[in-house]
Amino acid sequence: MNTVLEAKHINKYFKKPVLFHVLKDINFKINRGEFTSIMGKSGCGKSTLLYILSTMDTDYEGQLFLNNQLITGDKRDQLSYLRNKHIGFVFQFHYLLSEFSVLENVMLPAKKLGEKSLKEIEHDGIQKLKILNIEHLAKKRASQISGGEKQRVAIARALINSPSIIMGDEPTGNLDSHNSDNVFRIFKQLSEEQNLSLLIVTHDEDFAKRTDRIITMEDGRIIS
Repeated sequence: MNTVLEAKHINKYFKKPVLFHVLKDINFKINRGEFTSIMGKSGCGKSTLLYILSTMDTDYEGQLFLNNQLITGDKRDQLSYLRNKHIGFVFQFHYLLSEFSVLENVMLPAKKLGEKSLKEIEHDGIQKLKILNIEHLAKKRASQISGGEKQRVAIARALINSPSIIMGDEPTGNLDSHNSDNVFRIFKQLSEEQNLSLLIVTHDEDFAKRTDRIITMEDGRIIS
């Protein structure tokens, strides 16, 4: 089994106003192509954990491995590079730039990475839009498309650098059941056809039940 992400003995403390132990000895692995959800009540530490796993928060104890490489302790610019190249993000809010076209939005992380020509990036962008059946929206402004379409564009953007893993923070939190279902189907397809790993924080039990595995958190611990 190819391990894409591994957390070993992750502990996190908030120092203010008093010392608070927010994540307690977190250990787990995500394998290639695995579709995993994280569930737990508000305040159990899910989002805090996701920030650490996504390399955005480096103030923790323990070790984090990405593609079997220890990344804990890497410098900020190195982490920024790894994050952009290997991790795709899908949030509850799509964070699209409304004055840009759909295709321009999708291309942004690849432009930032700067490893391909503009022509190649544009070609990749169209390919990602095709996977999500929204290539007909390529030239439209992001402000002109529906909520469900915006979330698909956000997924295409997350895919542009062919990441090792997609991380989602409540990606269906703002969508109705029809669009939530669509997002689930897209994720499932990506895991099966592109062998992509997904780690999704969700409150949606129906969504979680259909993933390969549920990591349940309570009071900063993984309980199952």
